[in-house]
Order: sequence, then C-alpha cells, then structure tokens
Amino acid sequence: MLRSEQSFIFTSESVSEGHPDKVCDQVSDAILDACLAADPESRVACEVLATTDYMLLAGEISCREKIDYEKVARQVVRDIGYNSRELGFAADTLRLDCRIKEQSADIAQGVNADTSQSGEQGAGDQGMMFGFACSDTECLMPAPLHYAHRIMQRLAQLRHQEPEKYAFLKPDAKAQVALLYEQGRPSRLCSLLVSHQHDAQMREEQLRALVDQVVHELLPAELLQGVSADDYLINPTGRFVIGGPQGDTGLTGRKIIVDSYGGMGRHGGGAFSGKDPSKVDRSASYMARYAAKNIVAAGLARSCEIQVAYAIGVARPVSINVNTFGSGKYEDARLSELLRQGKIFDFRPAQIIEALELKKPQGWSYRETANYGHFGREQFPWEKTDKIEFLKAALA
Repeated sequence: MLRSEQSFIFTSESVSEGHPDKVCDQVSDAILDACLAADPESRVACEVLATTDYMLLAGEISCREKIDYEKVARQVVRDIGYNSRELGFAADTLRLDCRIKEQSADIAQGVNADTSQSGEQGAGDQGMMFGFACSDTECLMPAPLHYAHRIMQRLAQLRHQEPEKYAFLKPDAKAQVALLYEQGRPSRLCSLLVSHQHDAQMREEQLRALVDQVVHELLPAELLQGVSADDYLINPTGRFVIGGPQGDTGLTGRKIIVDSYGGMGRHGGGAFSGKDPSKVDRSASYMARYAAKNIVAAGLARSCEIQVAYAIGVARPVSINVNTFGSGKYEDARLSELLRQGKIFDFRPAQIIEALELKKPQGWSYRETANYGHFGREQFPWEKTDKIEFLKAALA
C-alpha cells in the first residue's frame, strides 16, 4: 500500500479463536501438525466445514502413519471452549464426518523432488504470493491489524485464565480497529468495534468496561488522546448470544486478510491453513514476509511489499518483484534483482522449507498460526531479522 503523506483512516479486523472460520483453520492446522510430527514428508491439504453440532473433514493427505483425525479435531474444539451443547456446537457431542483421501498422484509428480523434471522440488501449485512489512509497529506490521489481533488475543486469554470472572464471555468474537494516519504514520484511534459472543445475562456495561481496560493495556497512550466512549462500538446489534458454528457456518481459508496484513498489503488469494509447506501458497508467503521484514528492519525502506509467482512443478519462481512505495533508499529494481539472485533469500520451495525449518517446527506450531495472524509474532521463524547485515553488504 502507498504510504501516503496525506491524512487518511485505515481499518483492519481480527477475529477470535472461536470464530467459526477460525475453528476450521485451527482444526486443519492441528491435523497438519499431527501429520508432520508422525511423518515430516507428509503431504497435507485439509479442509474443514463446521455448522450446528456438525463438522466435516475433507481433503487429500499422504502420511506414512495413521492419524486419528477425529480425535485431533475434537481436542481443538474442546480447547477453544465449545464444551456445552447450549452453544450449539460441543466437542464431545458434535457429529463428525471424515472424507479425507490420498493426495493426487498427478500433483505429487511435480512436487516430489525425485520425480520432477528438474530434479528439484517443484512448487505445489501455480499462483502469486505476497509478503509485506512496514514501520508502523515494533513487529513491523500494520498498526490497525496489529492492535485488532492483540485485543482479540487478550480477551481470549482472560476468558481462559479467569473463567469464573469472565463467564459471560463465549468463544466467538470480532474486533475492528480504525486508525487515523498523518504524515504516513498512525496518529489516533478513530473507532473501535468489538462484537463478542456472551451469555444471556451479560450487561453491555460489563463488556464495555472490559474492552476499555484491554484497550488501555495494549494501545499506546498517544493513539488514545481525544478518544471518547462514543468511539467504541460494542456489540452494536445489541445482542450476540447465538454465535460460533451455530450462528454461522465456518470454512477453512475464509479469513485470508485477517491472516495476512489486514488489507494494507496485497494478497495472492491462496489460503494458508491446512496446507503442508510444499504448497507455496503458504511457504512462499512466509518467505516473502521474511524478506520484506528484513528489508524494513535494515532501514532500507519504511514500507516493503514483495510479490513472488510460481508455476506448478517448477522450482524457481517465474517472477519476484519488490515495491517500496517510494520509501526505499535504493531503486526497487535493484532490490528485486538482489532477491532474484537467491543468495540471501532463496525462493525455491525446498530451500524455503529448509531455511525456515517448516517440516519440523521447533518452539511453534502451525495451529498457532491459525489464530491472530500468521505474521508479527516472534515465535515464528519467518519473523527473524537475521539478514540485515547481508542485505546491507550486498547493496554497499
């Protein structure tokens, strides 16, 4: 996105772990975690649908070990907090259908390194992926999305850690943060929308007071100057008792803007969750974020977006493009050429997987990525800023 020097308002949303689409994302990624733990060479494309007291597991999986997909799915639902039939969706009583089959041999032919034409692991699909970073926040994520995620994450923590005190909170929730930008920087909170599922006895002032507390914990004081109660929209329909998969059918991969950059960076259209790292929809998006974040962290630009594109079964990207929106210290063409050389960031699928250790997660899990964004949290290896000196040396 162009980092305009003019004033503008930008809005991003986040959703809670109990949102019906996020329930599905977490189940898909928990199944991926289980497969990779049993067999790091697993091929996984797992889709989930959830509605009132029902869940469907579908997709293509090749794994040397037998995985109890139903057990994994029910545990995720239980962990989120859907444990009562009153919520219309409960871990122990929902009906679960499994329609998972083996991966297509035609796809495997181009993805497996020993059978591709080049002898290298080819991309798992065609398409384009984007990575983005900007100097809005310390984690180099867009501020509206960053604070929306943190608000949702904090409310979920309170619900889990103090269940008696916050018994009125139920799993499903959304937040939307609108910030005023001046001179290219976030300057003030314009509005905050929080819709949170609750029990029938909750009073609006309970949730309003809790949201105000969380906002003052998480947002810098300078963003809150001049903000009044009128800038908070709390459950604006007046009631949110029926929620989760009972209120709205969930599907894997429908929250791709929540998962990425909140609309401030572009998106190639491919979802992340439920896909093993041979799928470049996921792994190349992670690598593009890794490169963009290091470019911004190195002070080479205030804002950076990277596009990478692939052909199925072909290892090397068909194109790599860098856009710093006029904020770069070097021409975008020079940065693009540096990335195309592949010496600092190698965008071939096998090299991405090796560099980021995507087959054997250590200290993180794919299920963790399915909540509160795939980017901006330090436990993920694509969030490292360890290539700063390499970039500076290459450009010197």
